[in-house]
Amino acid sequence: MRKIIAAALAAAFFITGCSAELPVRSSSTAQVSESVPQEVQQKYVPLNYKEQVGMWLPYVRFPEYMQGRSEEQFRKEVGELLDDAAAESVNTVYFHAHPMGDAYYSSDIYPRGEFLDGNYDPLAIVVEEAHKRGISVHGWINPLRLQTDEQLRALPEDYIIKKWIAAGEPFVKLVNGRWYLDPAYPETVELLRETAAEILGKYDVDGLHIDDYFYPTTDEEFDREAFELSGEPDLADWRRDNVSRFVKVLYDTVKSFDRELLFGISPQGNIDSDYNSQFADVRRWAGEEGFCDYIVPQIYFGFNNESSPFLTVLDQWEELAQGSEVSLVIGLAPYKLGREDKWAGAAAELEWINDPDIITKQIAAVKESSADGYALYY
Repeated sequence: MRKIIAAALAAAFFITGCSAELPVRSSSTAQVSESVPQEVQQKYVPLNYKEQVGMWLPYVRFPEYMQGRSEEQFRKEVGELLDDAAAESVNTVYFHAHPMGDAYYSSDIYPRGEFLDGNYDPLAIVVEEAHKRGISVHGWINPLRLQTDEQLRALPEDYIIKKWIAAGEPFVKLVNGRWYLDPAYPETVELLRETAAEILGKYDVDGLHIDDYFYPTTDEEFDREAFELSGEPDLADWRRDNVSRFVKVLYDTVKSFDRELLFGISPQGNIDSDYNSQFADVRRWAGEEGFCDYIVPQIYFGFNNESSPFLTVLDQWEELAQGSEVSLVIGLAPYKLGREDKWAGAAAELEWINDPDIITKQIAAVKESSADGYALYY
């Protein structure tokens, strides 16, 4: 993974500076006056930046530097990864603490993730090593996605999801072999609140981050019973309200711990798909106060993409966030470098192979835009 980061970032990060500011309290944990009482100094001061240069640390990469590693080996690998990132201006990492009904941290709610086979706490180590380097850490959770049916059968019977299934509760639904929380119910929203509170209460993270796992299907059967009981006239609007409700609860939970902590959302890059397929009301979240501090659309498209060319989509998100207090951070996809893009259309299938400077050019475009920063997925 270090080689991937070094190769992609070396070309990308010579461009710095963005226009607007993220809500921040401090850019350093060391700026504490000697006159402040000791008990106040002991309270952690969130570390966040006005110009966010983010990087996701996803669970799909955990086998490379977590699985089969001792605590010392994991710490060394994480330190080297963060050194590479810091050297190229990354100031914020989103660590995958809760990918799919599991935990890569010390949890009283969820079973440990399958790639964590050592006796240590990955999130605690990432927070410690990142803060040593002046890097902000946002705990990244997938709100609704759970284990596959096969994975679930191997877990303890006292796991709350298994207890709900055994009791015939409607709070979780099986879709194509994987279980998902149904956000229509207060019980599932409360579980999400407890998840956020557990991470925020145990760790000196600087924020919380969710990505694009909202409704897993448009099938009306997924939540027909709850919709009929709701008395609401429109299924799509009702679903969007359900998602916005738990997003609001997560935001409020983050702010209940510290107003200076940040809550961010990373939806798909296609605004219409967010709204109509996943029932994620990104216009509302980016336009109204109280849903998020920053939004990171995954604009994982090349310049020549036939249906969603990068510059067009970037313009759409700029327009959506215009005049808002919510910061716009553009998600970019260096993981695509050197790969065929089968969904981009015939004219753009080989763009990520033929143009090794595509990420550099996209960062330049972000710099010229009204966006507040960018984040990279490897």
